[in-house]
Amino acid sequence: MSETIKLERTAWKTYFDHVSRQLEGRQVEIEIASLAIGNQLAAKWLPLFGITYDEKNDLLAVMAEGLDHMIRHPREVHAEREGADLHSIHVNDGDGASQLLRFRAPPAQSPPGPGGNAPRAAG
Repeated sequence: MSETIKLERTAWKTYFDHVSRQLEGRQVEIEIASLAIGNQLAAKWLPLFGITYDEKNDLLAVMAEGLDHMIRHPREVHAEREGADLHSIHVNDGDGASQLLRFRAPPAQSPPGPGGNAPRAAG
C-alpha cells in the first residue's frame, strides 16, 4: 500500500541528496500543470541523473539525460512511496504550478541474439 508524506522544507536538501542515490539508474517523467500553460509533459521517461535542492537560491533541480529541469521557489513537496520504493514527488511551486515527478525502472532490454548482436527485424 502506498503512502504520501509531506516533506518539511528543513529536510529537503538532505532528503533529495539521499533520494538521488536511491534513484540511480531509474527513469523520470515530469508533468507540469498550471492555469497559465495547462498540462504539459516536460520529460518522458528520461534516465535520471539526480535531484538536488539549493537552499540559497530556493531551487529544486532535476537532472536527466538532455534536460536540467528547474523548479523555482517550491512551496510544498510530497513524496509517494510504497515501502522503500519511491513512486513520485509532487511539488507546488512559487508560480502556482503543480509539478509531478514520476519514477520507474528502465524497461528490460532484449537479450542479444546469436553471435552477440541484437536480433534484426525481418524485411
